[in-house]
Amino acid sequence: MTPIEDASDAEDVGAGDAFHAGPEVNVGGFERGASLTVGMALLALALSQRRARGAFALSLLGAYLSWRGATGHCALYEALDTGSAEDEEEGRLAAGAHDDVSIEAAATIARPPEEVYGFFRRLENAPRFMAFIEAVQVIDATRSRWVARTPTGQILDWKAEIIEDRPGELIAWRSDPGALVHHAGAVRFRPAPGGRGTEVRLDVEYDPPGSALGRTVARLFGSATEYRVEEDLRRLKQLLEAGETATTRGQPRCPASVPPA
Repeated sequence: MTPIEDASDAEDVGAGDAFHAGPEVNVGGFERGASLTVGMALLALALSQRRARGAFALSLLGAYLSWRGATGHCALYEALDTGSAEDEEEGRLAAGAHDDVSIEAAATIARPPEEVYGFFRRLENAPRFMAFIEAVQVIDATRSRWVARTPTGQILDWKAEIIEDRPGELIAWRSDPGALVHHAGAVRFRPAPGGRGTEVRLDVEYDPPGSALGRTVARLFGSATEYRVEEDLRRLKQLLEAGETATTRGQPRCPASVPPA
């Protein structure tokens, strides 16, 4: 190798070292924006309540999130050898590979299986007993559009497809591949012993939007577990047996509009 080539290689190495001198970007663009927004909000809250207990902790958390959003680097991601930056380029994985939250519940409803199935199959009824569902728009015989409100007030919408439908026995569905929210489930109906009505079993799995870190934090602080399927079934039971629920859900109100496609 000639001295010129040696010098050229040295310059390339130096340039590469300079380029990577800062922290590695391992946080995706959407997540960076969210971190920066939340971080600034926490800093503002800490400043407005600087004499309150916990204000210092809020300011530290706000400063870290702001730095995380500005630099695009997450130390935890680095330690776990993961990140959301590459995820944005590769797209969402197949449904079976999602880091899903799976929930199941069962209830006995004093109505025949055909009636319970028929009520559930009319998807427009979902907001009447499903806690976070705001509206459902039927597109065709198997496809529909869903709008939900999270515990934090965020509005999400996605399209879903019924993948198996056995009248009086089973309804299974899943969200479209690539949807922001991965949502899938199945509800089974069978006659209860002794002619007591219908045993209903509801299995739901969903993957909240956001990074793996966001989902972990959601679990730690309980937001992921706030979706209680047993409460949905309790409201369904009340609706079918008594014609109303014990809450205001399902009563006349201004329905949420489905965002334009």
